[in-house]
Amino acid sequence: MPDVILRAEELGYDGALALADLSVRAGEHIAVIGPNGAGKSTFLKLLAGLLTPSHGQVTLAGKPVKSFSRREMARQVAWLSQSDDVACEFLVSDYIALGRLPFQGRATPAEDKAAIRSAVEHCGVGSLITRVMGSLSGGERQRVMLARCLAQTPRILLLDEPTNHLDLAARSELLALLRTLPITILAVLHDLSLVPDFAARTVLLSDGHLTMDGLSQQVLFSTMFEETFRLKVHQITLDDGHASLLFRPATS
Repeated sequence: MPDVILRAEELGYDGALALADLSVRAGEHIAVIGPNGAGKSTFLKLLAGLLTPSHGQVTLAGKPVKSFSRREMARQVAWLSQSDDVACEFLVSDYIALGRLPFQGRATPAEDKAAIRSAVEHCGVGSLITRVMGSLSGGERQRVMLARCLAQTPRILLLDEPTNHLDLAARSELLALLRTLPITILAVLHDLSLVPDFAARTVLLSDGHLTMDGLSQQVLFSTMFEETFRLKVHQITLDDGHASLLFRPATS
């Protein structure tokens, strides 16, 4: 079984997150869900080392995150926020190359080029590299931002609502791309219907508490989920045999 790469122990942040424990194994894809204000973004920022916990600690490969410098963390963990404010006049190629900044003085030019080329190819943005960021559609922009993350060659990718503001086709394309990545991913997902296709494991937060952690199907069909979202989940089978989830208001 893969080793634990990321661990949160009695993690807390004043006013936003109560004590929470989480162990993440290398290569896992985990969805983080919960109502607005549940503490999802705070939780991810604590894992990324962007916030300092008021209680407990986060360890990365057995080493406390607080002992890493920002540059050291950026070589291990890539972060994609809900709104990444990028200057519209930035060339796509220059923006993706920002992912190599943590490796300045450590990587050779050949290694930098190889990492960028791999990220561009994986995200399918080769045709966009000569364009400026302001000319991209929402889906194109999100794939470019993901390419910048992958250029960091991270062990862990943390995504805060990566499908926000994307149309249905762009959402589907992005999730399909994420599923192919052989690295550890934790993603806050607002669209609950995307959870089963992305993650085998789901973490549920409510009012700053981690209330459930388990297989995605078990979490989505649990009493805890229904009480948290006031939604009931129904699984329907389409003509092509694909299962889809339907969410309806729970009746008392």
